[in-house]
Amino acid sequence: MTWEELLAYCLSKRGAWQDEPWEGDVVAKVGPKIFAFLGSGEPLGVGLKCGASRESADEWLLRYPGDAAAEAYIGRSGWNHLRIGGAIPDDEILEAIDASYAAVVSKLPKKDRPAVS
Repeated sequence: MTWEELLAYCLSKRGAWQDEPWEGDVVAKVGPKIFAFLGSGEPLGVGLKCGASRESADEWLLRYPGDAAAEAYIGRSGWNHLRIGGAIPDDEILEAIDASYAAVVSKLPKKDRPAVS
């Protein structure tokens, strides 16, 4: 999977939009909240909400010790960085994006949630 494909998948989510809150660091947001940290594409990976707590997010680290790590600064809140092109299959990355998006949307106030058509 390429960086462009990863970004396109994130932006295909209802209400998702691209932002660059820090120069060179692309993120995907829904409403005002980030659900995927895409960075600049080097190295290829994505930061995602992988669990409600650090303990549940650690499942990724146990299954893919060389390709999953706690996300810097926000890892204690269940965010992981998942490497693309390693041992984690692309379909699991896409499922993790879906889960991160759903987790973030579920915490948004109703006024900020994407409309269901």
